[in-house]
Amino acid sequence: MRNIFLFIRRYFNVLLFLILEIVSLSMLFTYNRFHEAFFMGISGDVTGKFYAQYTKVHNYFHLKEENERLARENLALLQALPANYQARLDSSLVLKDSIPVDSLGHLRKFVWRGAMVINNSIALAANNYITLDKGSNDSIRKDMGVVGPEGVVGTVVNVSPHVCVVMSLLHRQSRVSGMLRRTRDSGPIEWEGGDPSILIMRDIPKSVRVAKGDTVVTSTYSDKFPSGIPIGTIMDITSDPASNFYILKLRSATHFGRLQHVYVVENTLRQEQMALEDATKKLIK
Repeated sequence: MRNIFLFIRRYFNVLLFLILEIVSLSMLFTYNRFHEAFFMGISGDVTGKFYAQYTKVHNYFHLKEENERLARENLALLQALPANYQARLDSSLVLKDSIPVDSLGHLRKFVWRGAMVINNSIALAANNYITLDKGSNDSIRKDMGVVGPEGVVGTVVNVSPHVCVVMSLLHRQSRVSGMLRRTRDSGPIEWEGGDPSILIMRDIPKSVRVAKGDTVVTSTYSDKFPSGIPIGTIMDITSDPASNFYILKLRSATHFGRLQHVYVVENTLRQEQMALEDATKKLIK
């Protein structure tokens, strides 16, 4: 307390000057419209800049929550895609089928589940895998497709109760059935190693009009993905001299180095399709 009094006594004149200055400025800005408007403009500008910086800092520290919110919204939109449903000609079957249908009687074929990437490799020479934080307890099973915010990611190859491992497109054994969005011609897509952003598409006939920049998406032949999911865009066209097909170099739609949120796709009719195809092969043999 003694130090406070000594401080006031020592700087009494300065403190008195500041108090009188504040009082005089307050009276000036209160009773003079011009100065009041000037002061309000300056204070508003300063306050606006302060809150702008505060908002930037606040948003930065809440990016995780924002990303999670966007992931949930994307999942809801993916669940509502028309491509998830398959039209049924016999409406009487709807009552007997345990798989949900929409109001038009379309059978739900694809179900989407959100997941987070917890491990990812892109630099391995031939075999790259991705680990997700969802497993069999979350209804994830082997051979389900995985899609990112930008396009196709890969296929689930191993599952435990709480995590699963995905063979990404950046794997020598990975194959995806793609098609040209413009012409709807189909062909297999694979990765030949090297640049993780470059994929190869084959079996497109030379009679097809192909152009750089054309978009390649998943085809209707895929049993793991709905048709129309982006895979990449054509960046180079090579004519294979040993065949009547093109070799197309694609720029991958997915940036594998920055994957965080992904979606696991379940084809609810896949087991039925595979069982029938296997039975047909045995029957023909």
